[in-house]
Amino acid sequence: MRSIVWFRGKDLRVADHRPLVEAAAAGEVIPLFVLDPFFFAPKRARDLPHRLQFLLESLRALEANLAHLGSRLLVVPGRSVEVVPRLAAQWKADQVLAHRWVEPFARDRDRRVDEALAREGIAFRLFEGETLLPLGSVRNGQGGMFRVFTPFARACGAKLGLEPVLAAPRALPPVPGDIRVDTVPIPALPDLGLALNPRLQAGGERAARQRLKAFLHDALTGYGVDRDRMDLPGTSRLSADLKFGTLSVRALWQAVAAAGAGESGHRYLNELLWREFSHHLLGEWPELLERPFRPAFEGFPWREDEAAWEAWTAGRTGYPVVDAAARQLRAEGFVHNRARMVAASFLTKHLLLDYRRGEAHYLRWLTDGDWAANNAGWQWCAGCGCDAQPWFRMFNPVTQGRKFDPDGAYVRRWMPELADYPTAFIHEPWQAPQAIRTRFDYPEPIVDHAFARERFLATAKAHLRHAKMG
Repeated sequence: MRSIVWFRGKDLRVADHRPLVEAAAAGEVIPLFVLDPFFFAPKRARDLPHRLQFLLESLRALEANLAHLGSRLLVVPGRSVEVVPRLAAQWKADQVLAHRWVEPFARDRDRRVDEALAREGIAFRLFEGETLLPLGSVRNGQGGMFRVFTPFARACGAKLGLEPVLAAPRALPPVPGDIRVDTVPIPALPDLGLALNPRLQAGGERAARQRLKAFLHDALTGYGVDRDRMDLPGTSRLSADLKFGTLSVRALWQAVAAAGAGESGHRYLNELLWREFSHHLLGEWPELLERPFRPAFEGFPWREDEAAWEAWTAGRTGYPVVDAAARQLRAEGFVHNRARMVAASFLTKHLLLDYRRGEAHYLRWLTDGDWAANNAGWQWCAGCGCDAQPWFRMFNPVTQGRKFDPDGAYVRRWMPELADYPTAFIHEPWQAPQAIRTRFDYPEPIVDHAFARERFLATAKAHLRHAKMG
């Protein structure tokens, strides 16, 4: 049997890759990657600089791994919905194998590819791999999708008899000699109008394994406490690896479960279930990328304030933790989860700006920018999502900074203008004596916390009351 293994950007590995294993067991294997202009057109790529850098580096690592196994990655430009059916027919393939994506645009792509392949009598087989459990397989007592995380996580736990992680093939057959196609090199960053950002994490399967090993050895046992500390390396930094599939979520789950890290290990596995929850939510309700989960938030009166938006994106709001998060996002394509929550709460509740603007901004700059997880996080912070924090809860940037960045190390790292600020005032610089404040180039807060809280509560109460009456 001749199989095309269609690598698609979320499975850039050779270990625990069921399409690759099944194709190798069936006979001839043709590894394919399509440079779809949806992502790789230069204008589009410039809107995704950090994700593209990580992806290209991971793609080159995949190319090398496949070559080491005796095969080669065929890189072909064009629209996937046209290229894959055309090549499958041209190469007389029996089947095309790939991992399933959850996003609505990807599901539409797969539907169109499936229909085109079916007309040629070619099978299109999609495998699970982005999630621990198949989408739609975790249901409540009424047969529907859970709307609250805790019972969803409990139901997952009852189903998580995961199969062992698949080892990488020891060898692959060479690409058949009759295959003819105009392949292209994997693009370099300048080809897409991008410049190298040396602060980004390294992509590729080997780098992912090294990060996993370091996390298990150095940080997992303290994860339960340190995960919230913005000033400590207490998290795994594996989110980009899960996003691009340089490490499978199943392999990560089993590695952590086997580590025996007690409560910290359970806390980490619980975070993987939050990720699982976000993907199952999007699988059930694809409209979440456009609309709030809670209908009562439809038509919410978000403010239009470009000056406030510019201050938030540039890191000049006058609140150091919020501003450090903005700087970290642009500098290294990552933001500590606690800082993400503080920044998102500030945008939506202090500034009353639409969560969808923040969601899109983060998706543009994050290396680990994942549609399902990013949307779920932003809707959670805005109070309009599934099992979100109560809408009336607002993070206080000052108290959050004091608790989770007590000496201001996180702020000082990303806010060089505050590097020498006295620790006593690092999270509320406006309280410092005037003689200190005049020595530093840092703005006054663009909004008072108490005023912002009252404004948001009044606005939300009025809107939700009206929505309930309607």
